Amino acid sequence: MGTDSSTLFGALFETLPARHVVPVLVPLPAPGPYSYAVPEGMHVEPGAVVQVPLGPRQVIGVVWDGENDGKLDPKKLRPITSAFDCPPLSKEMRRFIEWVAGYTLSPPGLVARMAIRAPAALDPEPMVEGLRYLGGEPERRTPARAKVLDIVDGDIPWTKAGLAHAAGVSTSVIDGLIRQGLFETVFLPPPPVVAKPDPDYSPPRIEGPQKEAAAEILELVRKGGYSASLIDGVTGSGKTEVYFEAIAETLRRGKQVLILLPEIALTASFLDRFHDRFGARPGEWHSDLAPRMREKVWRGIVTGDVQVVAGARSALFLPFENLGLIIVDEEHDPAYKQEDRVFYNARDMAVVRARIGDFPIVLVSATPSVESQVNAQAARYHLVHLPTRFGDAALPDLHLIDLRRHPPERGGFLSPILVRAIGKTVERGEQALLFLNRRGYAPLTLCRVCGHRFQCPQCSSWLVEHRFRNQIQCHQCGYSEPTPEACPECGTLDHLVACGPGVERIAEEVEKHFPDARTIVMSSDMLGGVKRLRLELEAITKGEADIVIGTQLVAKGHNFPLMTLVGIVDADLGLANGDPRAAERTFQLLSQVTGRAGRTGLKSHGLLQTYQPQHPVMQAIVSGDPGAFYEREITEREKAVLPPFGRLASIIVSADSRADAEIHARGLRAASPHVSGISVLGPAEAPLALVRGRHRFRLLVHGRRNSDMQAFMQAMMANGPKIRGSVQVQIDIDPQSFL
Repeated sequence: MGTDSSTLFGALFETLPARHVVPVLVPLPAPGPYSYAVPEGMHVEPGAVVQVPLGPRQVIGVVWDGENDGKLDPKKLRPITSAFDCPPLSKEMRRFIEWVAGYTLSPPGLVARMAIRAPAALDPEPMVEGLRYLGGEPERRTPARAKVLDIVDGDIPWTKAGLAHAAGVSTSVIDGLIRQGLFETVFLPPPPVVAKPDPDYSPPRIEGPQKEAAAEILELVRKGGYSASLIDGVTGSGKTEVYFEAIAETLRRGKQVLILLPEIALTASFLDRFHDRFGARPGEWHSDLAPRMREKVWRGIVTGDVQVVAGARSALFLPFENLGLIIVDEEHDPAYKQEDRVFYNARDMAVVRARIGDFPIVLVSATPSVESQVNAQAARYHLVHLPTRFGDAALPDLHLIDLRRHPPERGGFLSPILVRAIGKTVERGEQALLFLNRRGYAPLTLCRVCGHRFQCPQCSSWLVEHRFRNQIQCHQCGYSEPTPEACPECGTLDHLVACGPGVERIAEEVEKHFPDARTIVMSSDMLGGVKRLRLELEAITKGEADIVIGTQLVAKGHNFPLMTLVGIVDADLGLANGDPRAAERTFQLLSQVTGRAGRTGLKSHGLLQTYQPQHPVMQAIVSGDPGAFYEREITEREKAVLPPFGRLASIIVSADSRADAEIHARGLRAASPHVSGISVLGPAEAPLALVRGRHRFRLLVHGRRNSDMQAFMQAMMANGPKIRGSVQVQIDIDPQSFL
């Protein structure tokens, strides 16, 4: 049996004399750093990334700030195993980690873990073996060898593969020249992860409102220091071109840029636009990035070699060497909220990081969040407004279809008005988009004979039929089983009925109406994953589809030149729950989706099917007056003392048994301190009362805007019952989800 080398290394240090003690933050849910001895001959400073022993294993940690207890004897402490050869986390980054941990009530080690989650990148990349031409001629000058010698220069080294490719020969030809002594081996620095972007590569021709907006943002960037701006512009108004100018100016000043995007894995078009403007693509950071590429990007960021990163929310915790600007595109998007381990909103934390780092941040949206609107009204954010589309392209004409007056045909879900509009659009050679924010074929399957409904055995949710995959699946835990032919309750064959539509069922209906049309279904759970989605988005952009049927992923920043009709199959869907943000989210989503139409100047239309045509959200969308909607929504929030005029915190208590979860939740409620202006609602069963076999109870803490919610929650946890058995407690400051 072999012995782990890191264990031997740690054991060796155990025998060495230690000089002093430092605090080290380890990636565990501990309340603070642990103390470790620094071996003789090792130098570490706050922010240094180190390897330390923790129990029987070795983990990566960060040397932290603060004084140690002077009574600690270094000889009784375990020493640091090794220090990695990479730049330390900056003072600003360490402050940011502590701030996030304190605000979200998360263990600081778990927050720090997000900054060093590419451990293989901590050591420098090895040099690359290369070749340098020494001069001279081979014993026999063949045509293949001549090709090589015609392009080599004694001052320019090559890699073997690169030289063979450039000369159009095999590497065996290069090997022959090496054996004859015409080349010497040299070592080259590893190639860059991405090419450096050129701020002056292809400056855009912007005019009118776009030029004025760019001038406003550039003034803030040139002024330096912290500033927060909100670019509020209708879809297609040139918001991206405006903030590209801020990026260019930041690059000229030698600083790095972070661009946050809600769905980076699906935004190939954005990366192409960036390349067209700057001559190179940005570094990418998202969950679908290959592990080796993640390591290279992380290393390039921490050394400053990667100047621009476009990434999902986790990119916010990358340890930039010299960050000078953050862009938060689609700042309203719920995807910026993380609800796992460390609960945080990347948009809000990005503002904090910019303030700590003392540099500008730009938030961008066609439908800003209510919080950002209020911040702009209060002059906490500098507001830049773009009311018209770029190049005078017209916004789509929007109309409501009252389904009470114009119902679909029996068994269908598309009103005759919408069907006729699709037909006319396809006849003109243009594209139609049908939007339904519901995956699969049908959200519920039941038996006509006995009424049995197919429910997840581990969650309190129905199993969704996915007819393309012949499965029924739970969208909470991922449980799935083959679509049954008979009812498991009564055994009756051929009496199972699908209730309600998903995008697959709408595709089936479209196929009946337009059998010759080219149809694409866009959904995040389709077979083929991100690669297939990117290919299909490219096909739509090229006009290789007539009708697109999709969920919310089609709403996120895509530019489809031939798209002139958008049909919303169920505009009421997002309003049918008790979420206090339901109206805002429905307005944002429907506005973003209808904004996909007519972006290149073609006359376009949007049709929204609804049973509530008088609802304020529907009226706000078709009237083209978002200001009226925001004014009403802000007034309602202020009356109810809801965010941003009040504060909310959520507590989810879960356990293997319902009784254990309820008892613990009631114990927390009883332990809550009596503080003026803060109240506790619940406990009550969560709307999703059972997830992955765990029973869930929810408490909601509500306070005024100036309430010290963190201190209240800490006191509640400290005075509450001890966590025992299978009980788990999740705290979410500023919750976005109420399920």
